Amino acid sequence: MSNPQHAFYGAVEAGGTKFVCALGEPGGPLYAQASFATTTPEETLARVADFFLEAQMRHGPVAAVGIGSFGPVHVRPGSAQYGRIARTPKLRWEGVDMLGEIGRAAGARAAIDTDVNVALLGEARHGAGVGYDDVVYVTVGTGIGAGVLANGRIVYGFAHPEVGHIHVPKPAADAAFAGVCAFHADRCVEGLASGPALQARWGTDAASLPPEHPAWTLQAHYLAALCVNLLLVSAPRRIILGGGVMAQAHLFPRVRTALRELLNGYVDFAAYAIELDDLVVPAQLGGRAGVIGALELARDSTNTRS
Repeated sequence: MSNPQHAFYGAVEAGGTKFVCALGEPGGPLYAQASFATTTPEETLARVADFFLEAQMRHGPVAAVGIGSFGPVHVRPGSAQYGRIARTPKLRWEGVDMLGEIGRAAGARAAIDTDVNVALLGEARHGAGVGYDDVVYVTVGTGIGAGVLANGRIVYGFAHPEVGHIHVPKPAADAAFAGVCAFHADRCVEGLASGPALQARWGTDAASLPPEHPAWTLQAHYLAALCVNLLLVSAPRRIILGGGVMAQAHLFPRVRTALRELLNGYVDFAAYAIELDDLVVPAQLGGRAGVIGALELARDSTNTRS
């Protein structure tokens, strides 16, 4: 049995495709980890319970568990719906008490946030956002989402921000593309620049498109337009772009160039000692960001406990 000197925590990265469960220390080693497909709530949550039962029998009890969940999910503490999945295309999951079910499965205090906010925590404290209090983390993959950290705190309103559905200008070169968003078609960045949008427009996935393909000029435009909105609304010191589509390293200089062109001199970066190469950067933690951030969320929940 492991006997770590410091308290350790549970993490659940609850994705629409797969769940990842872990026991470990924030920013430290993992003592146990498991990954399995997201199926029905009953089957999937039973596997979460099995993981925590077996892992805690071997390693001891966790102090708390952090959950990064697919959404939409109610994340306002005090709300009657706090911790439950909101309206979602995954119909059997709508209304599921993710917070309560996983807390009971782990037998511990639980805290929940969106999957992208939890990844933001991971990157802000252990990845590309270290040293900054004002950070935006954007994931570009099956969907597009973002978490916003301002003055060291994650930003919420009546719900979590839905950055992927910000409307962006569509150039004439892309006029024929209908978009893929079920709600906004070709008017939001998710409908135009997500992984499924690339697949629908070009007939292949992002990984199969060579660097010289015209897809990347359009992609850089849309991501730069998103960055303009984020920059002007929240003035972050760092915008971190992650997710499967951003595995294309050549895309970053294109986005920075397009961002400068779209701003057209409006922001005087030199006055704030900002270099574009340091403003728009790739994620550092890759697929580990969610678990690392969920462990941080768990630790935060014990530090703020009343």
